[in-house]
Amino acid sequence: MLKPALQLKIGQKLAMTPQLQQAIRLLQLSSLELETEIRQALDSNVMLEAEEELDSARDATDDNSPAPDQTASEVETRFETPDYFYSTGTGGGWQEDIDEDRRSENAEGTSLHDHLHWQLDMASFSEADRRIAEAVIDGIDGDGYLRESLDDLRQALDEEAAEAIEDAEIEMVIRRIQCFDPAGVGARSLRECLNLQLQALAREGADVRLAETLVEEHLEALARQPADKLANRLDCDVASVQAAISLIRSLHPHPGTRVAPATTEYVVPDVVVRRHEGRWVVELNSDITPSLRVNRLYADLVAKRQGGGEFQTMRGQLQEARWLVRSLEMRNDTLLRVASAIVEHQQAFLDQGEEHMKPLVLAEIAEAVDLHESTISRVTTRKYMLTPRGVFEFKYFFSAQLAREDGGETSATAVRARIKRMIAAENPAKPLSDSRLADDLKQEGFRVARRTVAKYREGMNIPPSHERKRVNA
Repeated sequence: MLKPALQLKIGQKLAMTPQLQQAIRLLQLSSLELETEIRQALDSNVMLEAEEELDSARDATDDNSPAPDQTASEVETRFETPDYFYSTGTGGGWQEDIDEDRRSENAEGTSLHDHLHWQLDMASFSEADRRIAEAVIDGIDGDGYLRESLDDLRQALDEEAAEAIEDAEIEMVIRRIQCFDPAGVGARSLRECLNLQLQALAREGADVRLAETLVEEHLEALARQPADKLANRLDCDVASVQAAISLIRSLHPHPGTRVAPATTEYVVPDVVVRRHEGRWVVELNSDITPSLRVNRLYADLVAKRQGGGEFQTMRGQLQEARWLVRSLEMRNDTLLRVASAIVEHQQAFLDQGEEHMKPLVLAEIAEAVDLHESTISRVTTRKYMLTPRGVFEFKYFFSAQLAREDGGETSATAVRARIKRMIAAENPAKPLSDSRLADDLKQEGFRVARRTVAKYREGMNIPPSHERKRVNA
């Protein structure tokens, strides 16, 4: 016979707080985008102050900072104008004023398809599944949605392979592509797109169960029904529903547009790598690392006052300021951890050059820093590292593994560097064909097929042998 009983359960869960949402969003911004974000935050939130600006303002009072001898009542008077709290900085033309010395070089942006193919190269797929994955990626449009049906994807494969592939295998590959960055890519509908993004947040440790229920069962009702009615239908409190709705509204209905198109942008290194006392040291770029803090005088003022609409607004801005400062600390910590793990793995490259680059995939760094692979992909995109050998995007240090004749392994980057050097040293009157390059590489211990050599050569924009031939050379 069943009897009523009380049970005590102890567990841990991480709710999807605004701070965590903000930290994840800041993590994928480039250094220049982050600088814009911070400038706008400083313009719109009086509770924030930049430490470098604070030092220069100690001897003179500007219009936005209280003088040391101001009383609390004088400070209060300055906040009686509501417009002050709702002003938003536009950023103006500040970005044009960045020192030319910090614009180290131009870089081509990455298209969505390039970004997905790069992740495919970093993942472990069988040869058959890789062909399916390439067809899936080719079927994804600029918004990030997979518009091709299973039959269309099968027709994109060669006839012999298509006959042996079942729908379940294609679906399995699609699900793996849907775990790529940006979150939501490869979805076939808005509902699936939002669910994929919520699943990605869950992998970060967030509790998204209520948001998933709303997307799965009440997506159409979100735009028509107030939170209290949805709370009644779901038998939960209104605050939880409002938080879940806010989370859903923060998702991207067109995730593909989050990847930068192929445009020219300025590159500012996020971290600096240097040799110190016989070892490689990784540091954040102090020139661009934001140093924000909460204005202590205003924070103390808010703590002492309880009522008033103006101080209610100030309390909201104080909370936002604390979230932003903490989110920036989390971003800097993650960047430094990932960069340090990459440098630790690729010391041979830093010491001896490209031909000594080791194979490296996202999963290895993810395991080293205890983060998910999709987070590593997010961190390594449009983040740059200044080394004695030049400025490189974090993604440059990742390379697929190739087998050697002696049973060892080498990286695709090392093989590309070796091909480039062999072509540079060839006789212009008798340039090396792809087959000859493959044979020479085999003699050096590299197990590389001719078609792989051709792929790498084309990727380096090196023309074929008959176009490189110079009769009078």
